[in-house]
Amino acid sequence: MTTVQTQLHWEDVKEGDKIPGYTLDLTWTKMVEQVSGSQDFYEVHHDPDFAREAGHEEIFYNTGFTQAALCRLLTDWMGKEGWIQNFSFQMRRMNIPEDHVQVKGVVTGTQVREDGKGAVTVDLWLENDRIGITTPAEATILLPLRES
Repeated sequence: MTTVQTQLHWEDVKEGDKIPGYTLDLTWTKMVEQVSGSQDFYEVHHDPDFAREAGHEEIFYNTGFTQAALCRLLTDWMGKEGWIQNFSFQMRRMNIPEDHVQVKGVVTGTQVREDGKGAVTVDLWLENDRIGITTPAEATILLPLRES
């Protein structure tokens, strides 16, 4: 379990910094929880035969779960005064039950914008032990400046 750290400021961050990640063990119980919680009852998320008939290896975790895992990395890292300004991700490969997933990120740029806000660009991703990176993502985070 990760916890929100002391508030991160723009001055604390530099290009190349790794964002403290976390891991998820994707169990069958976790799959039931995410299907139930999201109420995404499309059969590819809970019926193995249906998923295989549709051409998938196995049932897989849905878009909302994937997005939440990535956003959790950002919100745990940036603190309460941070703001996710832009966020995008690509579900290129599926995460399935029994995968051991790592959620990781790295700072790719920083700048103080003309409006006086500290912007940080980040690459982040989900990867699993079975096939590697499944979901690349990128985000722009606004962080408070110490001097303001």
